[in-house]
Amino acid sequence: MTSSPQPRWFTDTQPGHSQWFIERFRALEAEGKDLLGEARFADMLAERGSRVLDAGCGTGRMAAALQAAGHVAFGVDVDPELIAAAETDHPGPSYAVADLSELTTDDVGGDQVDLVICAGNVLVFVAPGTELRVLERLCEVTRPGGRVVIGCRPEATYPFEQYDADLATLASRGIARVEHRFSTWHLDPFEADSDFAVTVLRRGEATSDVA
Repeated sequence: MTSSPQPRWFTDTQPGHSQWFIERFRALEAEGKDLLGEARFADMLAERGSRVLDAGCGTGRMAAALQAAGHVAFGVDVDPELIAAAETDHPGPSYAVADLSELTTDDVGGDQVDLVICAGNVLVFVAPGTELRVLERLCEVTRPGGRVVIGCRPEATYPFEQYDADLATLASRGIARVEHRFSTWHLDPFEADSDFAVTVLRRGEATSDVA
């Protein structure tokens, strides 16, 4: 397994950030806030009973919603505190602690999934310089013809220009191509000045050369 640098989730946040995150989403759920727009989007793309991975699942709300909708859901996150909260707050899916730059099918029950959804700006929290490798890993655990859906905002550490260059690399290698892009989870069109991108990738036949 490749040894990766520490994700920004650990290096660029304050002590206690994980517990703050857990309590924040517990409070939002208790208030009845609608936190499942991403899950509805994923459900729309997947046939009932699909194997679906929530990559960077946090406290598991989306994975649990997809499980309840009739899918076989997996949740993976690099933070053990978040996975512990997911298992407590949203039981049902299969959860695992894993760095997305080292993701394998062992983390999703030993077989490729039909759909990956990576929401919540996960890409801006991975380790510096591993973004392309993360994209490759997400594709590697997805079956040919399946989809990888990524929602993220531009950051100085990973601007859309670099993101799009990495997506072009995937396309040039036959790993995945951009099928759709929206500016919200509600299918609003993506514009040049959009500050958020929901990108739908269609998995190709090629495999990556990530070691």
